[in-house]
Amino acid sequence: MHMRTKKWAKPELAVCPYFTDEAESLRGRWRERFPKDQPLYLELGCGKGVSTAAMVYDQPSVNFVAMDITCNVLGDTRRNIAATFGDKPVENVMIARYDIAYIHNVFAPEDRIERIYINFCNPWTKRPKYAKRRLTHPRQLMQYRDFLVDGGEIWFKTDDMPLFTESLQYFDACGFEMRYLVNDLHASGFAPNYVSEHEQKFSSLGVPIKFVIFRKKSGPVEIDPVRWVMPGAFARLRNAEAED
Repeated sequence: MHMRTKKWAKPELAVCPYFTDEAESLRGRWRERFPKDQPLYLELGCGKGVSTAAMVYDQPSVNFVAMDITCNVLGDTRRNIAATFGDKPVENVMIARYDIAYIHNVFAPEDRIERIYINFCNPWTKRPKYAKRRLTHPRQLMQYRDFLVDGGEIWFKTDDMPLFTESLQYFDACGFEMRYLVNDLHASGFAPNYVSEHEQKFSSLGVPIKFVIFRKKSGPVEIDPVRWVMPGAFARLRNAEAED
């Protein structure tokens, strides 16, 4: 989706003490950027930061890194965080601009990320070949494994059922075990649930929000994320060709 240019975003972010446009320079040293040494969580694709701001404010005993690809959206993230904190100092979040596809250049095992949030990422469902761009694809999950601690969790929310069901297989192939799953988050009573702008949009349209928590299992995972294909993919292709 094209994001319109916001001329005010870069100047505001440039003077924001909790923003960085040099994420790679902090690889292995993220914990040093926070006044307190406490659990470190990572949000991938934070969008405008509506839910980010509430989550960060409500959990002062956790440090957060909120990441997205463009300053045009992170400008809104900064404004939402600033508005939520008001006169209180913002000490437990860093906003970072980066292309998540190359996140191995940004985080190292020494950063010890304990939880990752992936909320309403691009489902890339129009063309099968684009599935590898998903933030839940094995190409990405195997990168996350490098800096997510053993037993660390990934919390994943989406409105898109094909993305959700296929992601379950991605996680299984990459050495993650399911801890919690619901196909209608708002009806489940799960709390706390910090609602993003995308979640507000889809839930208002009556679309159930799918939610799952996976935990990283210890030990090596034997998988080539570049060559990996969805189980049964070749069989489905043969069936489609036979029908033609």
